[in-house]
Amino acid sequence: MGKYVREFCRGKKRCYVFLDEIQKVYSLINPNLTDGKHILAKTSDTEIITFVDVVLGLSREKNIDLYVTGSNSKMLSTDIITEFRDKATNIQLSPLSFEEYYGYVGGSASEALYDYMQLGGMPLAVVKRAEEKKEYLRGLFETTYFKDIIEHNHLKKSESLDELCNIISAGTGELLNADKIARTFKSIKKESVDKQTVEKYIGFFKDAFIVREAKRYDLKGRAEIGALRKYYFVDTGLRNARLNFAFPDEGQMLENIVFNELCYKGYSVSVGSFDTVEKNKNGKSVRKTYEVDFYATKELRRYYIQVCADISNAETRAREERPYMLLNDEITKIIVINRPIKESLDNNGFTIIGITDFLLRYI
Repeated sequence: MGKYVREFCRGKKRCYVFLDEIQKVYSLINPNLTDGKHILAKTSDTEIITFVDVVLGLSREKNIDLYVTGSNSKMLSTDIITEFRDKATNIQLSPLSFEEYYGYVGGSASEALYDYMQLGGMPLAVVKRAEEKKEYLRGLFETTYFKDIIEHNHLKKSESLDELCNIISAGTGELLNADKIARTFKSIKKESVDKQTVEKYIGFFKDAFIVREAKRYDLKGRAEIGALRKYYFVDTGLRNARLNFAFPDEGQMLENIVFNELCYKGYSVSVGSFDTVEKNKNGKSVRKTYEVDFYATKELRRYYIQVCADISNAETRAREERPYMLLNDEITKIIVINRPIKESLDNNGFTIIGITDFLLRYI
């Protein structure tokens, strides 16, 4: 293949070369050891030429602009970093953002958001007929994502992997760590899985671009804290497919979408947390931990963001605003709600904004 591409591009000023499904390139025994003959390599052979060698060789050609795609089962993101180091740029392709999705479907932004919340932005899921979308997403998870993880990591069975993925799916946006997930697994399956296995499997999900991780950040101490993390799916349709499209928690899905959109727009996103000392109803001083859904930064922009379905209820509004009241700083404080309203300021100077306005314009 490398020889063919070089000959095709020879003498041309600039060639854009796209190699799809690169993992299907067969490994050969080094031709220098076989009198120039092309002999397929066995797993036991050591002196071999692989697709990595082909790609690195073509990348040195000055007139070739090379793009390579392939299956996760053969090369995950960590492998790319290891194999190519500073010789290539790793471009992560994500599902359609809500902004991209809405630009395609148009119509009512609120209705588009509801559909996007349910079925996500995987390109084929967007263009397929309505009755085909759910089946496509179920199959995509099983035949592509899970198959790749099992093959790449040489797993003999997937039962534990399946259940752990379901636990993370159901706990989207909740603070989790390996110990908590292991306990949940035991309560569901009535069998044990150790902390190390949980951490390893979460690493598989992250590396296969199924989930992203949001770490906790101390908003007063200005430092990353603790082992608890939140996990969000790169696509809400894939997440819902794992749970057979049971009615999703609106708050979880809104959080997931906001997190993804911030990442798409280049923000660094953490889960905000801080401790404070307050008087309880008995007048005793107690330490209390407050959380802010997201602390997002990008260049000079810094936002605290709370996401909720509605704040018309006084108790809900007070709960969402309480952390902001205790944070005595100049960072913009935003409450994103699932209502079709434009940006406004409340009496405390907090920004109240509808989610579609936030996603399509504000960020």
